[in-house]
Amino acid sequence: MTIILLYATFIFLFGLIIGSFLNVVIYRLEKEENLNGRSYCPHCKHTLGWLDLVPVFSFLFLGGQCRYCKAKISWQYPLVEIATGIVFLLIFSYQPAITFQQIITLCFMFYVSCSMIVIFVYDLKYYLIPDKVLFPAIATAFLYRIIFNFNDFILSYLLAVLIAAGFFLAIYLISKGAWMGFGDVKLAILMGLVLGFPNILAALFLAFFFGAIIGIGAIFLQKKGLKSEIPFGPFLIVGTFMAMFFGGQIINWYLQFLIAY
Repeated sequence: MTIILLYATFIFLFGLIIGSFLNVVIYRLEKEENLNGRSYCPHCKHTLGWLDLVPVFSFLFLGGQCRYCKAKISWQYPLVEIATGIVFLLIFSYQPAITFQQIITLCFMFYVSCSMIVIFVYDLKYYLIPDKVLFPAIATAFLYRIIFNFNDFILSYLLAVLIAAGFFLAIYLISKGAWMGFGDVKLAILMGLVLGFPNILAALFLAFFFGAIIGIGAIFLQKKGLKSEIPFGPFLIVGTFMAMFFGGQIINWYLQFLIAY
């Protein structure tokens, strides 16, 4: 039990560190800056020291302000760090890492999750799904499934891609891009390669369910109109994460619900 707790603590702390790096990726991707180089305050451009860069702790220690110019630090930074730590912990709890293939699978899931977290935040902030993050993730997921899940590739993962991407492509073509962006079509390819069938169905259902709730809530609070644009990528990411960890339970619950009624 103690060893498991130590492993879990290490994975969570590792996730916090990676989450800090993901914040750098999100910021510099939008600015089209190189990922190399020291971190700096986006307001005063002062180079940050190690005490300014400790995940979560620095934000709390500094009171959510830059040490040098006292400008407010966005809550995005600690939230992304904590979210990454939690996701890494969930992946670790569901995916053992004993054999070589299991270790590769764990690394694959970590990488894909990082890509989806970046996409979530980037689309939420800038209404755009970055191809520089999405395309490498799709290529990696495709190669992984071909190498390690070849027997299930057509009947599970390729089928999931056709269902998800085909569905969104139809919406995109019918609406001429008014209802759905083409970035969501490309994101659906990654979802299919990650989840396979039937988990992709759970992810799509959850994405539209949460999207409808947030959309109606935003209209009710008069923050959005009927014609306002709401990025759908974050809902697809949330649906994907929930299907990754709870897809089987959700599908079983739904089937039992249908049988009961």
